[in-house]
Amino acid sequence: MMPIVVNDPDDPRIAAYRDIRERDLVGRHGRFVAEGKVVLDVLFSARRFEAESVLILESRLAGIERTLAKAREELPVYVASRRVMDAVAGFPIHRGVLAIGRRRNEESAEDLLSSLPALALVVALVGIANHDNMGAIFRNAAAFGADAVLYDETCCDPLYRKAIRVSVGAALKVPFAEAGSDERLMEMLAAGGFTQLALSPKGQTDIRDLARRERMALFLGTEGDGLPSDLMERLQTVRIPISEGFDSLNVATTAAIALHEIRNR
Repeated sequence: MMPIVVNDPDDPRIAAYRDIRERDLVGRHGRFVAEGKVVLDVLFSARRFEAESVLILESRLAGIERTLAKAREELPVYVASRRVMDAVAGFPIHRGVLAIGRRRNEESAEDLLSSLPALALVVALVGIANHDNMGAIFRNAAAFGADAVLYDETCCDPLYRKAIRVSVGAALKVPFAEAGSDERLMEMLAAGGFTQLALSPKGQTDIRDLARRERMALFLGTEGDGLPSDLMERLQTVRIPISEGFDSLNVATTAAIALHEIRNR
């Protein structure tokens, strides 16, 4: 693999990296930005995704050669100075490691559910619009062995650059799919034989008393409003006991505790 030196921020070969923050907001036509050495390492080994190119700060090249050795031989690896890289990205890139990735194949929520094993645990998200929370939930899902993450149409994209970074690459490991409306999400899980549980501070069942089932789906909603009331009325509600007088936990923390409890069963 021969690095390609880039000296001009307007070089068309690195156009996909230009103005990262702004383009994250409007989408990249199925592509995404992976940032950092750890995330790049995950991308190179991901089954559902592949790297199109890499852009490396020249001072970082020597320290990342072992990671780059895992990539396909023909992958373009562009190397730039700090001045050029920051100009392309639109802000200082402290990690100095970027890659453009894409999905190998788009997988529907139905196809993903049908591929899961008989004993399966799914994280179901409704209204998670914060990229930090989305990334942290994926990190927890990977750490505690969730088989998939499904989310409704009001959630943010797990492939947003910051979500991938916060997940430490877990968003590229844990299978996920958008399911449309929260109603459609419930219908698909019911058809797949999943016991559906809604996490809420006012849940009827203490999570420590929860019996393990072969197929379980844990629903998590936004901080503040939580899950929609009509959804809560139709699902078994579960609570994590916390100190009296305190309102609730961060949604990513809730996910970690709930997944840990289920894993222990």
